Amino acid sequence: MKRIPLYLTAALLFTACSDSQQKKAEQLLEEARTHFAQGQLDEARADIDSLRKTYPELIEIRKAALKLHQDVELKRAQEEFMQTDSLLQIVQKEYDDMQAKVEKDKAALKATAEELTLLTMKRIERDSIRTQFETLGAKIRYIHMKQKE
Repeated sequence: MKRIPLYLTAALLFTACSDSQQKKAEQLLEEARTHFAQGQLDEARADIDSLRKTYPELIEIRKAALKLHQDVELKRAQEEFMQTDSLLQIVQKEYDDMQAKVEKDKAALKATAEELTLLTMKRIERDSIRTQFETLGAKIRYIHMKQKE
């Protein structure tokens, strides 16, 4: 009989601690949402990572954090996608101009090894940016697919 109050006290302490953890986790999730709304994606991601590591047992909070994490990654990928698209257009124009000049010089038998090397380097740069562009597009499609699940 003497142990019943001890068990009740322990249960109350455990419940109080879990309520405290729940509130701290909710506060951290709210901070992450605020950072996301303000466009501070790195801070939002750091908050989400902290929440995942600190409160692994709070499943519902972690589910909400996962949704927010997907939103953060989607926004980051979309921003990088737009920048890469702009860069790809610039490099493609430069490559097209260089190729037209080299083709003209080839026809006149005036193309130099340096011109051909520069054209090849520009093509490599363009292809690298194009690969990054396509990878980001695939990442965005994948995030959209995961969000629908």
